[in-house]
Amino acid sequence: MNHSLSSQQTSLYPSILFAIYVATWLALAIAPLDRHDWVLENVLVAITIPLLVFGYSRYRFSNRTYTLLWIFMLLHAVGAHYTYAKVPYDNWLQALTGYRLDTLLHLQRNHFDRLVHFLYGALLFPAFWELFAPRIHGSRALKFLLVIAFITSHAGIYEVIEWAAAAFFGGDLGVAYLGTQGDEWDAQKDMALAMCGTLLSALCLALFAARDRAEVD
Repeated sequence: MNHSLSSQQTSLYPSILFAIYVATWLALAIAPLDRHDWVLENVLVAITIPLLVFGYSRYRFSNRTYTLLWIFMLLHAVGAHYTYAKVPYDNWLQALTGYRLDTLLHLQRNHFDRLVHFLYGALLFPAFWELFAPRIHGSRALKFLLVIAFITSHAGIYEVIEWAAAAFFGGDLGVAYLGTQGDEWDAQKDMALAMCGTLLSALCLALFAARDRAEVD
């Protein structure tokens, strides 16, 4: 395979992911469980997607990073369609395997939102690393520290935005958007999970980088 063909395929890959995402998003935009909550959940999508699309010509992430971003955005689209507190993952698992995850793990609430908060850190760390690490002057440890701090702080900021929106709209919409499901420590747990996901992703990246350097040596 020549270099030109390989380059074209590399450029085509994000476009394929984007096309699949748009098709999925449009399908899930049809008759969501709560239209008003769906609109609120998609405010950040309306900001993020244009940034990725229009910024593509200036900065391109690795295909691995685009894949991770794609997975996260698809999960968010699912959460927005059902509202995060009502994603029927247990019904899906039971249909596939005959078992219910909530029963097996003795879960008392819908944990789809917990999963996505964890994956926010785990799946988005590579993107922020690729974006910021080359621009940070200092040791590798400092780069890891600053990128981890950046993602963790945004997890906290999102919880504040979520609370403010819920307080402003109030009623059933506020409850649906906040999605605490009666847990007064919901925000703290969500931030902790985002931090855990970030740390795990950072550790994996550091280990892979160390392995690659060892292979070169």
